[in-house]
Amino acid sequence: MTIRVDTMRRIDHLAGVPLCALLSPFVLLFDWLRNLVGQPSASPKKVLFIELSEMGSAILVDPAMRETIKRGAQIYFLIFKSNQVSLELLKTVPKHQILTIDASGLVPLIRSTMKVLWQIHQLKIDTVIDLELFSRFTALLTGCSLARRRVGYHIYHGEGLWRGKMLTHAVHYNPHIHISKNFMSLVHAAFSSIQELPFSKILIKDEDIVLAQAEVSDEQRDLVRQKIMQCLNESKANETLKLRFPNPLILINPNASDLLPQRRWAPARFSDLISQAAQKWPEAIFLITGSPEEHPYAQNVLNAAKSNNVINFAGQVKFTQLPALYQLADLMVTNDSGPGHFSSVTPLATIVLFGPETPALYGSLGKSIPIFAGLACSPCVSAANHRKTPCLDNVCMQAIQVPQVMSAMEKLLDSPTNEVVVNFE
Repeated sequence: MTIRVDTMRRIDHLAGVPLCALLSPFVLLFDWLRNLVGQPSASPKKVLFIELSEMGSAILVDPAMRETIKRGAQIYFLIFKSNQVSLELLKTVPKHQILTIDASGLVPLIRSTMKVLWQIHQLKIDTVIDLELFSRFTALLTGCSLARRRVGYHIYHGEGLWRGKMLTHAVHYNPHIHISKNFMSLVHAAFSSIQELPFSKILIKDEDIVLAQAEVSDEQRDLVRQKIMQCLNESKANETLKLRFPNPLILINPNASDLLPQRRWAPARFSDLISQAAQKWPEAIFLITGSPEEHPYAQNVLNAAKSNNVINFAGQVKFTQLPALYQLADLMVTNDSGPGHFSSVTPLATIVLFGPETPALYGSLGKSIPIFAGLACSPCVSAANHRKTPCLDNVCMQAIQVPQVMSAMEKLLDSPTNEVVVNFE
């Protein structure tokens, strides 16, 4: 059990603002005294990235982390303990260089935070890059690190997102470019030998954002293949249609995290999509994916689908087995959530449904077709509102119709060699 997202947001605002105000003078004084002594400003050698709550960001920041390694620095990563597994997909950060905070309760949160700050000082981290969009908690962690270079987003003349004076390198957050490019601009600031106002005055090209691919062994693929066969043999699909793997394998991910539940396409739409797709591709196997906790949600989608060749696969594989599953599959349809980013480390063709968020900022870096209704109110979440929306009726998702998704599926399944990539425009 973890602290609820809304509770975290309230604590971040109510406690974070005064704490940032109290700590800022001490951080500024420490920096002034250190500069007075005249310690040389060396290039970053040990860089700590901080991204606590978004599992998908562990993929989106990977190009920036690899750029940091390329520049000769050793990297570390700080993340919530419950999200640590997301860093294991690409293994860019060695396991022993991942620091975690336990958000299972207020007492574990405080205790693990104190421990992490001690670890940061023991490791002699010289550069901290705060990837979070205006979180006061991560700003406080960055300030308390007392690292020589502290890099993060700054609001400048904006209002409502004040985080104190914790940064030595304040970077302008650009809401008009993909988040992976924003992450890259933080790395540029960290290694810059000159002060810019604001950082970062560089052009980041699409080709600069190169995402590594997950390494999957034959053994891992065989294990997942066996699990699919086991579920298939136990299902009505095998009894009625005598399907055998490998048939065309289509993954359906109908859920989204509680961080932004408005991202969910209606379960009935997913059920209807499966029904229509099963008629067009009668030989296909449909796996409804998700975590073990999402098994009942997936079952509701399955029960309403008018097809027998569909399996509730939620909770059947471990998180670290997802790349193997994605390599075996032909296509995935998903809400705008973690799987849309996790699949990008494999060749899997993916259709991602967007509503409260925009693919221009958070589109998958893999072979992906984003579907976005583009209503006047969308996107309604941004850094300016801490990605929290008052919307209780996600018409932006309801506006996406099954025929639109079917059309995208046809494009990818019937033309598998067609290269489809994220558009950064």
